[in-house]
Amino acid sequence: MTERITLSIEDGLAELWLRDEPGNNAFSREFVAELLAAMDTLSRDTQAKVCVVRGLPELFSAGGDRNVLLDLAEGRLAPYDLELTRNLIELPIPTIAAMEGSAVGGGLIFGLACDMVVMARESRYGTNFMDLGFTPGMGTTGLLQFAVGEYLAAEMMFGCQYFKGSHFEHRANINAVVDRAKVLGHARKLALRLTDKPRFAIELLKRQLALPRRLAFERARTAESMMHQVCFAAPETQARIRENYHQVADAADPSSSGPRAGQKPGPS
Repeated sequence: MTERITLSIEDGLAELWLRDEPGNNAFSREFVAELLAAMDTLSRDTQAKVCVVRGLPELFSAGGDRNVLLDLAEGRLAPYDLELTRNLIELPIPTIAAMEGSAVGGGLIFGLACDMVVMARESRYGTNFMDLGFTPGMGTTGLLQFAVGEYLAAEMMFGCQYFKGSHFEHRANINAVVDRAKVLGHARKLALRLTDKPRFAIELLKRQLALPRRLAFERARTAESMMHQVCFAAPETQARIRENYHQVADAADPSSSGPRAGQKPGPS
């Protein structure tokens, strides 16, 4: 793997590290291709029993890359060409998202597609699709409801606020919300509890437990593709992407001076 994506496997524990710091782990065509290749390698490795998915310490993922979004808006890329969420859900072993850093849009949903999720109290999480002029994608309309409940999910999708991880404590289906410095360790601790279990049994249980999320994703994705055809056909969508898109590290990072143009600060 390149330095943008690192996959390591040792004693049954795999670690998939998204580490494209210059690109803020945004889903460019090249980054997606490397990530899909890493997941394919992981799916074929029979020694792996569980995988921790991690990002950068300050930013898990910035979601869709600007050029990819413009390709969608200008008809050069079909919504169904984005396979990240499905491939992650369909990995034969359980995955644990160690979301140390903030996550936005598709980056947040990529984390929520994992079988278990650990968030950081200080980091911010949100969906900014509507600020860019189009409805959510990557299965967001199903998976976000699955993770945080329909009312909080509606607030996040319509309003595009960023919420600190502390906001999700005791009000969402998240395994743990801990201090940022403890996120990776907590995820690894969860993972180590699986490494002494038989692989065949892990695969069977993973297939069963992931089924509700897989169905929610497929239902959402079908409707999202239709909505995207409408949204991306509108000239306003291209204009909003060009005007409002930015690398979201500053907006999502609570240590920054504040959100950039076109973004709304989330509740603390």
